[in-house]
Amino acid sequence: MRIFELTLPLNIDTIGKLKPKDKVLLSGELFTARDAAHKRLAKILKNGDDLPFDISKTALFYCGPSPAGDGQICGAIGPTTSYRMDRYVPEFLAAGLRVMIGKGERSAETNSIIRQYHALYLSAIGGISAVLSQHIVSCETYLWQELGTEAIYRMVVDSLPCYVSIC
Repeated sequence: MRIFELTLPLNIDTIGKLKPKDKVLLSGELFTARDAAHKRLAKILKNGDDLPFDISKTALFYCGPSPAGDGQICGAIGPTTSYRMDRYVPEFLAAGLRVMIGKGERSAETNSIIRQYHALYLSAIGGISAVLSQHIVSCETYLWQELGTEAIYRMVVDSLPCYVSIC
């Protein structure tokens, strides 16, 4: 197995070196977004407005962190099922998104468009969310706190273990 230590933002040349099943230890700033946040981000794009952060320089992690316990930076950060976000992928890729992290398979159409945009879908392992949270350097609610775990969180990660699923 090939292992790559990568830091966000990723460019097309870096993504082009990856192959499915490669392990990636991802570092840098990323944002979480689940269903409700995707719906709001899509509405912003549909209205022709700028997104509240530059999605071309980060990754969207399909997860909703649980509340942090005493002395923790962040609670558990288990990935959620990615196919629920498939309907948003074309417009997010057109807006510059290049890296998505989640779990599970994507539709055939989503697989195709990810490759068309030279983007990257990384799988995080479900069921080890407490282990994944050990790779969080910082975590803060970034947008829409009223959505609870569906809010957008800004995270800085260090060597977050993921596997290349689609590139």
